[in-house]
Amino acid sequence: MTTVATSVKVKKPKKNWTYFFIALPLMALVFAFSYVPLMGWYLSFVEYTVGQPILSSPWVGLKFFKMLFQSRDFSRIMTNTSMFSLYYIGMLVLPPLFAILLNELKGRRFGKFCQTAATLPNFVSWVLVYSVFYAVFTTDGVVNEILKLFGTKQKWLSSKKDVYWFQSFVWAWKNVGWKAIIYIAAIAGIDQELYEAAAVDGASRFKQAWHITVPGLLPTFLVMFLLAIGSFVRNGLEQYMVFDNTIIHKQIETLELYTYNKGLKLLDYSYATAVGMFQSVVSIVLLFLANGLSKVVRGETII
Repeated sequence: MTTVATSVKVKKPKKNWTYFFIALPLMALVFAFSYVPLMGWYLSFVEYTVGQPILSSPWVGLKFFKMLFQSRDFSRIMTNTSMFSLYYIGMLVLPPLFAILLNELKGRRFGKFCQTAATLPNFVSWVLVYSVFYAVFTTDGVVNEILKLFGTKQKWLSSKKDVYWFQSFVWAWKNVGWKAIIYIAAIAGIDQELYEAAAVDGASRFKQAWHITVPGLLPTFLVMFLLAIGSFVRNGLEQYMVFDNTIIHKQIETLELYTYNKGLKLLDYSYATAVGMFQSVVSIVLLFLANGLSKVVRGETII
């Protein structure tokens, strides 16, 4: 008995240039706004003054980086940045906790109302956020008017010792509801048969949440945690800019606000560029360290 070998020709998939041209405008925007500005790092190596050509500026090498590390403000600014970042990393448990609580609500309408109410602050500008908190927490605000009834008063907006936790509270009010959406989506992806089987075995709602929902959210939480480590020195600008005042300036000035003050207020572009470059390099290093940690712990990378 003979067998006839038949050769099957496998057709190679044709290149679809349509998708490439659709993505091309987006690629051009990313290149224009994310990579072209990197040419501005040249300012950190020259003594630039406003009005003269950049390429004609005298070369000073690492002068401004040395100024940064030798500055009396460096330790204070890094302390402020690190403290705010540590507070934010500590509050990473709030979005998944809020998502779990929303998932456990029996009334769907009430749950949607709570989710919408918690998400709306994310779309409010920081100027309006400051206006709200000024009206509520200022010396003559709503909260202090209530505290006067008990013979006390607080100055949260101008209290040096309360800056870190108060600003973290403001950040949580604005962002927790929005960031919880990621965990709500993750909960929706958990197999519902696991809950049904647990209910049949007599597990309470708390035990179902602890043994099913929490483990189901851990991969998402780890990714968010590692990304937070990567952005450790990038904790925002607008919030601290609007809440800044002369009393708490030394406690609220972070690395990004310091860069803004030096570059756009004092017009020291070369020094501000060096500070921004230092911040970017540290962020990249932390991101790759977090990526390596993710590979060791989870066996997967985040980039």
